[in-house]
Amino acid sequence: MPYLLHDSKPRPPPLPKEARVTHSSGKGYQELKQECLRSGCLFEDPDFPANNASLFFSEKPPIPFLWKRPGDIVKDPKFILEGATRTDICQGDLGDCWLLAAIASLTLNEKTLARVVPLDQNFGPGYAGIFHFQFWQHNEWLDVVIDDRLPTFKDRLVFVHSAEHNEFWSALLEKAYAKLNGSYEALKGGSTIEAMEDFTGGVGEMYEVKKAPDNFYEILEKALKRSSMVGCSIDTSSAAESEARTPFGLIKGHAYSVTGIDEVSYQGQKVQLIRIRNPWGQVEWNGPWSDNSLEWRLVSPSEQKRLAQTALDDGEFWMKFEDFKVHFDKVEICNLTPDSLEDNTTQKWEVTIHEGSWVRGSTAGGCRNFLDTFWTNPQIKLHLTEKDDGQDDCTFIAALMQKDRRKLRKLGAEMLSIGYSIYESPGGDEHLSKDFFRYHASKARSKTYINLREVSDRFKLPPGDYILIPTTFEPHQEADFCLRIFSEKKAITEDLDENVAIDLPEPPNPTPSPQESEEEKQFRALFEQISGKDMEVAAEELEYVLNAVLKNTKDIKFKKLSLISCRNIISLMDTSGNGKLEFSEFKVFWEKLKKWINIFLRFDFDKSGSMSSYELRSALKAAGYQLNNYLLQLIVLRYSDEQFQIDFDDFLNCLIRLENASLHQPGNEHLRKSDLDARSLLCHRCHDFCPNSCDALLMQTSSGAFVWRKTHAAHLSGLQPCCIQEFNSQISFCF
Repeated sequence: MPYLLHDSKPRPPPLPKEARVTHSSGKGYQELKQECLRSGCLFEDPDFPANNASLFFSEKPPIPFLWKRPGDIVKDPKFILEGATRTDICQGDLGDCWLLAAIASLTLNEKTLARVVPLDQNFGPGYAGIFHFQFWQHNEWLDVVIDDRLPTFKDRLVFVHSAEHNEFWSALLEKAYAKLNGSYEALKGGSTIEAMEDFTGGVGEMYEVKKAPDNFYEILEKALKRSSMVGCSIDTSSAAESEARTPFGLIKGHAYSVTGIDEVSYQGQKVQLIRIRNPWGQVEWNGPWSDNSLEWRLVSPSEQKRLAQTALDDGEFWMKFEDFKVHFDKVEICNLTPDSLEDNTTQKWEVTIHEGSWVRGSTAGGCRNFLDTFWTNPQIKLHLTEKDDGQDDCTFIAALMQKDRRKLRKLGAEMLSIGYSIYESPGGDEHLSKDFFRYHASKARSKTYINLREVSDRFKLPPGDYILIPTTFEPHQEADFCLRIFSEKKAITEDLDENVAIDLPEPPNPTPSPQESEEEKQFRALFEQISGKDMEVAAEELEYVLNAVLKNTKDIKFKKLSLISCRNIISLMDTSGNGKLEFSEFKVFWEKLKKWINIFLRFDFDKSGSMSSYELRSALKAAGYQLNNYLLQLIVLRYSDEQFQIDFDDFLNCLIRLENASLHQPGNEHLRKSDLDARSLLCHRCHDFCPNSCDALLMQTSSGAFVWRKTHAAHLSGLQPCCIQEFNSQISFCF
């Protein structure tokens, strides 16, 4: 899978009214619409065409679908008919009940609905076959434009539809969400909380009903009063139970919406009730307090009117709260946040957002079960300074989200099991080492590792500094992630992996000739033999000299130093610019090389002649280089093999590249990320043989991140064979 190499500096949440244009033309909704009106043509979206590729990626449609505009289906189409309500959402032939349950909850909040579904759209004057919707994705709002061609069979909508056949807002909303995720098939199966968050930018919390706190009724009541979105479901014990109907009319493994909670006077007592909606628009609870139950006969008509109680088979029903706790297993609550446009929310959260990546070989260390690599995961420092009002602790929610997994399904991606651990900080601002986690237990952690898009939990900790480690459960699993910290009081976060620094010793002066050691005398004799009277060697000659000496070194196992390495050594050490290495320059390099060999041996734990790429951070630090995750990920992509191993030749090239890059920076004792040239660190073979070919291997995104470019003949036509072979070996990281 392809993953961008993000820097994960904390970012503020976006302003409420900002929504980024996503259409490939770079044009927004209004501009595209005006173009259509001027040309007299209805809009056809090239980004999400009316063909099978927009429907399914793993199969062909089971029946021949026809794409039709609403005006070709009914005579008088309406965008919204008499207001957008939860009865406008009826499920079609797609397994996206989780999405429809979220849409039903969305209709309960007018302001949130108007943000997602701009209401100034219609099929009347100014109609151009174009509509738009807005969704929250990973710290920003996106404006998604679609045309209004919808899949049909025998003039009926195949997927979501309204109970009113001439109302189309819900079908068009589903299409826009399908486009956001790549296809309709990508919407099969999911968690209601996922869509709720995409509609609000909110943060989800999940409760197991059987283990819920004693004040669970009050929690749900408060959530609905704050316009939070609430869903619920019944667990299944096997795949065979999916959508199985219980004797009470409930559906297992099905997503429901919670649309109300209230108390009713019944036989002189207050009874707690909860209102649930099935997105199918039918099939309801048939137990006590169901639509036609005897209990309602003893409730006054005014009370029934207040509760909007009806005896329609519309999928919505009341049930006693105690029965709800018996029959349902999970409740998902999406709490609104400052950027969700709910001005009347009782409590405003302070929000900080980090974005980053787990990359194989460098920052995909897995959970604490894998101690040898766990410490290599991204590390984020959390400063809790202000206690909650009237409390001794600080409350915050940590929400870890894996990005774009649904969109990447067509490439074989699945949701990874993710979670996080929180440790008390020992002080300092450096990436914590393996030994720290060996001897210190976590202070808090996510309840479980689970393959949901987002894992979130609420914590109360004393004021102080903490380190949060976001991880996948297994090591070597790649994904981009977004970490959000919601706190009742201001919390400060910082990335421990952002500092880039170089601490190199002064280069040693060559030993005067009369004081030559025995080792230097042997080198001088070999040098004279190879170089002749000028005492200078070219790359080919240097290759012979170094391999002749190092092959007798018993401590280190390696095949040989490559010609590329020797060319890089000369590039680093050649002060005269003649492309050769003098003996005095060689002696300075030999001192460096001995130091680098000792460092390599320290981290070649099994004495195999290669080190784990996960140890590269420590090895480079021992050599004087402190790198952030961004640079470390790039270097590992370039220098490690498929087993995440780095041999000595590649380790040597990496150090030479780093030193070369640092020598060209003024004041190199403290570098920023931008000070090091990623191309020079990665593409030394291309740099040597074909200096204009780096763009064939790397492309830079708008955020400044470098990613591997997919192999195309046009990109590789100018590369030397070594570059093509090297690039193809990294294809698992490519777009």
